[in-house]
Amino acid sequence: MGYKIALNNLFLFQKYTHIPIVIENFSNEYDVKCQLDTCKTYPAITDSERGEIVCGGCGLILLQNMADASYENNGYSQEEYMKLSRTGPASSLTMYDKGLSTVIGANKDSSGNILSNKTKYEFNRLRTWDQRSKSRKTATLSKAFTLLHGMKTKLGIPDNVVENAAYIYRKVVNAKLTRGRTMASLISASLYAACRENNIPRTLDDIANAGNIERRILSRDLRTIIKKLRLNLNQYDTSSFISKISNNMDLKEKTKRDAFEILKQCEKEQITAGKHPVAQAAASLYISCIMNGEKISQKKFSVESGISDVTIRNRVDLIKKTLNLDKLD
Repeated sequence: MGYKIALNNLFLFQKYTHIPIVIENFSNEYDVKCQLDTCKTYPAITDSERGEIVCGGCGLILLQNMADASYENNGYSQEEYMKLSRTGPASSLTMYDKGLSTVIGANKDSSGNILSNKTKYEFNRLRTWDQRSKSRKTATLSKAFTLLHGMKTKLGIPDNVVENAAYIYRKVVNAKLTRGRTMASLISASLYAACRENNIPRTLDDIANAGNIERRILSRDLRTIIKKLRLNLNQYDTSSFISKISNNMDLKEKTKRDAFEILKQCEKEQITAGKHPVAQAAASLYISCIMNGEKISQKKFSVESGISDVTIRNRVDLIKKTLNLDKLD
């Protein structure tokens, strides 16, 4: 009601005085007051929907473009989300509780007043028993996803792939495949399967080194997961490994494009079927380096790609023979 009266007073003020009303943009200092002597006794009226503060006496708009404080504040970590926002973060499979756990806040009531010592003690006990009452499965998932986030940082894997890996690992736990197998090998196998499904070029050696496990154990558990969960994993796109190896070795852009062309010709000649995609990519890059005058040995490609130099040499000989590139020697 007071806001409507202020608007009517504003129209009358404009009609009879013909004084232009100047609206200024202020910062978040909301203790503004009208400068007219007759309005000093009138309160300022805040309209949060319009983002304005209006004088209750003459109706003059004292402040506009106020910051909208009705939505969640920005938070860039789980702790900031839980402290600053009203609804908390979105649920995620990469959290052991999917982001829906019970959170007992600070020692203040809804009005912001500090609790008494007796009430503080009771809430501290509640926090303790809330932590102790979590199941063994929850504690295991917490450790597994902590390891998963560490591997994500080491390998530079996107968030959607990590989410898919967490989904696969939860299926592994529900299928009771954890007996007799280590948590590290299962979470590593789930991450590799997620990388295969999303065509993120990561080899078994990369995953094994990031998870600090043996490659044979990772391969064994991966075969078990594929068989029990009936996963259908497609082969990696060989061109993605060309981009990865060339970027890690800082090769020229023309060398990379020529390697793509060599790989395309090999696929037309049907000599890539059944061959290791990383070895095929390394061999194509090696031949492209020779064509563009970049002197890089096969041993360096072997170290970078994780493939033996004998395998790379055999792939190079096959490509040269098939594409009639023997003159490059």
